Amino acid sequence: MKEQLDQIFSRHHGTRDALIPVLQDIQAEYGYLPPEAMEAAARFCRVAPVEVYGVSTFYAQFKFSPVGRNLVMVCQGTACHVMGGARVLEEVQSRLGIRPGQTTADGRFTLETVACIGACALAPAMVVNKDTFGRVKPEKIMEMLNGSGS
Repeated sequence: MKEQLDQIFSRHHGTRDALIPVLQDIQAEYGYLPPEAMEAAARFCRVAPVEVYGVSTFYAQFKFSPVGRNLVMVCQGTACHVMGGARVLEEVQSRLGIRPGQTTADGRFTLETVACIGACALAPAMVVNKDTFGRVKPEKIMEMLNGSGS
């Protein structure tokens, strides 16, 4: 881990202003923020560990446990809600056997809900990894999940 962290730190200045970009890079490397990496980030950015914890828990983008190889985000915004987003979420939960915030036992999928993915004209919408799917029909969800490249 030290080698990867050293590479990450080499791209940043060791100041408080670098904390969020450093945490983003750590998460990009590991898929989440390992506790030992958060401690190293505190030392590197010259801040107290409690400040790293405060920043990382404030922003929803940061994860504290490993996520699956595929991240499934189901939109729960107003347009998606009105157009059947709850039914989409129910179907994803049923198909994967997990609830939002959980990862399948095989580590293949992590399910999350999001307030809005910015695809309101395509409601209901969901994202699998970097692919956005619009006008999602519950009966097509497995196609979307299986086409995720996992």
